[in-house]
Amino acid sequence: MRVLIFSWEYPPRIVGKLAHYVNNLAKELVKRKIGVYVVTFHDYLTGCRREANNIITCRVSNPVRTHIGVLTWVLTLNQEVERIAAEVYYNSKRQISLIDVQDWHFIPAAVTIKKAFNIPFIYSVESIEEHRSHGANSPFNLSIKSIEWLGTFESCRIIVKSEWMKNEIIRFYNVPTEKIVVIQPKSQEWIGRILQIYNEATKDVGGYI
Repeated sequence: MRVLIFSWEYPPRIVGKLAHYVNNLAKELVKRKIGVYVVTFHDYLTGCRREANNIITCRVSNPVRTHIGVLTWVLTLNQEVERIAAEVYYNSKRQISLIDVQDWHFIPAAVTIKKAFNIPFIYSVESIEEHRSHGANSPFNLSIKSIEWLGTFESCRIIVKSEWMKNEIIRFYNVPTEKIVVIQPKSQEWIGRILQIYNEATKDVGGYI
């Protein structure tokens, strides 16, 4: 199995807890003989390289330097994420099993790659816009919510870290309960459950399980 992980933060670029989570996830997958490509953002450390731990990191920068907000930054950066993901796909002789999108930022790229190459993707939710900007319904907030909704709709499975978040995803995005799985990162069966979901996803490209 070869997995593409999309994350807007990854060491050495650390914004919050997500960078450490993705790094731990990638390391654990490699230990279990899974080929891991992490596609992420960095201002100047660009290109793909195999790290000492056998994780292949592919970092892209944003071709547009000036932005009025995070939304334009994300949407323009997604084009570069799509480009590097397609490059990885062809360089691997089309042997990419699935995409794991960490949080909402690179959902547009995941949907594009899914439809272009028939690769399933999993949406791993870190947070949702309703919680980050409670009750905000400006065009800016609604645009982010629409991207999050797209992730819940197009993904074959949604991974959350708590029952509370599962219920919130159902409440705000009307997602079928059976599409969402709760996997707590600190649980003993964490990586085993992740692999189980990965294996199930590769067998059901057309819809959720």
